[in-house]
Amino acid sequence: MGRLVRLEGISRQIALTMAAMVFVVTLLIVVTASAFYYLLFPYWDTPSSPPTWIPTAPEWVWLVLITATGVALSVGVAVHLARRILVPLNSVAEGIRLVAKGDLAARAVAGDRSMREAAALADDFNALAGQLQRMSSEQAFWNAAIAHELRTPVTVLRGRLQGLAEGVFPPDEAQFRSLLAQVEGLTRLIEDLRVVSLAESGHLDLQRRDADLSAEVRSVVELFDEALGAAELRPELDLDGQSANCDPVRIRQALLALLDNARRHAVPGSVRVRARVQDGMCRLCVEDDGPGIPDDFAPYVFEAFRRAGGVRQGGGSGLGLAVVAAIAHAHGGQARCSPAGGGTRFELSWPGEPPPAAGENQGMPREIRAHPPAAPGADG
Repeated sequence: MGRLVRLEGISRQIALTMAAMVFVVTLLIVVTASAFYYLLFPYWDTPSSPPTWIPTAPEWVWLVLITATGVALSVGVAVHLARRILVPLNSVAEGIRLVAKGDLAARAVAGDRSMREAAALADDFNALAGQLQRMSSEQAFWNAAIAHELRTPVTVLRGRLQGLAEGVFPPDEAQFRSLLAQVEGLTRLIEDLRVVSLAESGHLDLQRRDADLSAEVRSVVELFDEALGAAELRPELDLDGQSANCDPVRIRQALLALLDNARRHAVPGSVRVRARVQDGMCRLCVEDDGPGIPDDFAPYVFEAFRRAGGVRQGGGSGLGLAVVAAIAHAHGGQARCSPAGGGTRFELSWPGEPPPAAGENQGMPREIRAHPPAAPGADG
């Protein structure tokens, strides 16, 4: 609809320009005719002859001059108008050909912007090409990051299994538990990738119901208490005991990711977990004592495979906080990160009731509905 309005604007400008040109040519004819017949013609030396419809020599001169002037004026206006329209359109056409050949850096030239609609078309093409270029770069980044994350556990598994097959490692319980830990790490990575991918495509399905948010939080903290204790972190709960409309499996997954992120990055101290249902909003907050998020990294903290300083800490995959944001958005809410004293506060908030148009995703098979993560842990 917007493009139709813009094209109608171009048509209107062409019509107005043509009308103005006709008016100017007509005015030129009237003015020059008046000047010719009332000022010049009486003094023009012509042989006397009876009246006739055939133009006289002076009249032929005037007709030729006024016709040449009108044609030159029309051609000039038409060329100027065509240039205003065709410069951005030709640039867009050339940009489309370059993008089709794989040159995503191609951009169109908007010209002098006197024809706003044509310039807007060039701007829209540039925005589209820029988005395609960013998506291509992000896809390449994701492919490299996923390959990097999968390479480490696969290499460890291959080395351990080869050592067991050749008798280098004894087939005891410790070896099998080590292999099982690597497999669980791969399972978590695959589940996190699945959640983020489904969320970005808009197909992360939820099974929302009224759940005891406080009970869900307690169960997750109890499950993760030993891991937090090993990191010298002490959980502190502040729960209001109200029920919340959510997918409890996904909320537990998000809380596990936040606690595991605190375990990997927070300094020894307390980890405060708060759950509130107030004014129609559900809120889940995890706050630690430090060291905090660098200011230049804060805008990217919920992006997949982003790490402060580009350094991995604690062996995390870099997907945990992206999973948290994906789950929050799937609930129609958002995830926020803010400083809290010397530490960091991560907060999930979502509406207490699902939006009217939300709910079941019609195109998704039932088999890909939410499944609980195999084990706790995710790293931002």
